[in-house]
Amino acid sequence: MVGIINVNKPSGVSSNGVVVKIKKILNTSKIGHLGTLDPLASGVLPICVGKATRLFDYFLNKTKTYKAIFKFGTLTTTLDNEGEIVLQNGSVPTKNDLLKALESLRGEISQFPPKHSAKFVGGVRAYELARKGVDFELKPKQVTIYKFDLIRQIDQDSYEFDIMCSAGTYIRSLCRDLAEQTGTVATMTNLIRTSCGSFNLKDSVDYQDLSKEIIVSNLVTVEQALCDMPKFDMSDNLFTRLINGLATTIKHEDGEFLAMCKNEAVGIVSIQQGKIKIKTYLKE
Repeated sequence: MVGIINVNKPSGVSSNGVVVKIKKILNTSKIGHLGTLDPLASGVLPICVGKATRLFDYFLNKTKTYKAIFKFGTLTTTLDNEGEIVLQNGSVPTKNDLLKALESLRGEISQFPPKHSAKFVGGVRAYELARKGVDFELKPKQVTIYKFDLIRQIDQDSYEFDIMCSAGTYIRSLCRDLAEQTGTVATMTNLIRTSCGSFNLKDSVDYQDLSKEIIVSNLVTVEQALCDMPKFDMSDNLFTRLINGLATTIKHEDGEFLAMCKNEAVGIVSIQQGKIKIKTYLKE
């Protein structure tokens, strides 16, 4: 079995928890997710099955979309509901304040990850150091915010936002930075990932409904998942040469391609100056 199952992860369940459940259902260790979704968050979590786990790097930079709720005037240690409250009753920005501040947080920005994150600091997870009270600094990272829009005001101190961003973006950091732009603090109280690359919430399978039959019937093929990658059709003979490591030259444009053999996705190939080699082997 090779493919990807688009799971709607509920809040309170870790991404690894979803992986463990599917491993038990399918009785295989060849399972992996395409990017962690925090336990507090819910929504789209694509899970690779079989040799599709080798596709992680090809989904690493996919655009993601979220709906998030930020509570202003309250700050926690983790920038979300899982942390301890360190400040309350701070000021709450107006709708106009937020609309003006949002402009500076769109496009390519430099973002500091939250200290309670899975980033490594000297070989140790940042959240482990933060929990121990160790003082450390994380390096900023360039991310792209394609859309950061105010949807509505939920109540007196909370607003809902629609976000489209590059991989590696921390929504908790956007919450922190937006609050700073309006002279206050904020905490993320709800987060739903509505899409991850070509995987959308409306097409996902609920975590509670997972079974072998459901997984098999909803498994997305590699070809469907990599629909935006150009295809390269090859013969049995060429495919055999490639998997045996034999040097092969062809006349073809340069680039990376989804290799198809007999209408089946068998791998990802790289073609450079007429030389072709297989980078990722997908056939069982």
